[in-house]
Amino acid sequence: EAMCSGKLQTGLLVAGYFVYLLVGAAVFQALERTAEKQEKMAAAQMKEAFLQTFTQLTVAEMEQFMKNLTEAIQNGVYPVGNESQLEESNWDFSNSFFFAGTVVSTIGYGTLHPKTAGGQIFCVFFALFGIPLNIVFLHRVGKMLSLLCKKLGKFLYEKGMRKKKIKFLTLLFFLATGILVFLCLPSVFFQITEGWSYSEGIYFAFITLSTIGFGDYVIGRQSDRKYFSYYRVLVAIWILFGLAWIALLFNL
Repeated sequence: EAMCSGKLQTGLLVAGYFVYLLVGAAVFQALERTAEKQEKMAAAQMKEAFLQTFTQLTVAEMEQFMKNLTEAIQNGVYPVGNESQLEESNWDFSNSFFFAGTVVSTIGYGTLHPKTAGGQIFCVFFALFGIPLNIVFLHRVGKMLSLLCKKLGKFLYEKGMRKKKIKFLTLLFFLATGILVFLCLPSVFFQITEGWSYSEGIYFAFITLSTIGFGDYVIGRQSDRKYFSYYRVLVAIWILFGLAWIALLFNL
């Protein structure tokens, strides 16, 4: 009964956690998408005006253009390419889910952030409840993984192995498996999808899973590349389970 109750609690926690992220993603998308579209249109108009008058611009006007361009880029608007880019949004559902995941996991790359007053206030409350929920979620997933450790240890003990050796081998097994699953293999995936070198992929994976999150390398940000649907959602899920693996290593 206790086992069934524990499984039910875990199931409800995992379901509740992902529902929380999905609702957060939907709200961020609703609050930010329109403002972003207006910003993109303003950047496109600024670029058009510059192309028509750049030979007659004064130094002061050129300085103002550079300032406006820098602000647009800092806000995630890149006035490169044609009109079709206005239809692509940094706040589509996939991006919004990825952003919600980076908020609750405290990675905070800084390349995507809410700019409307409503989005910023919602982000405060979303993080306020989401970060503790994330800690509870990671603790529970780490606990489930530690049960696998115990089963592995029990199996080795029955084979006549000494306890100290079992502890060392268990730690080594989960360390090696985690490095392969959460660092080495995803880095190949990032190398193919993003066009990074393998070392850049490893660097991004480590900086992300350690929650340092510099923001110098972020997935899905290259305008000249086509990404498959829900690419960012898959990466967000990789981050969450990668963080659970790191939590397990600390426990071990």
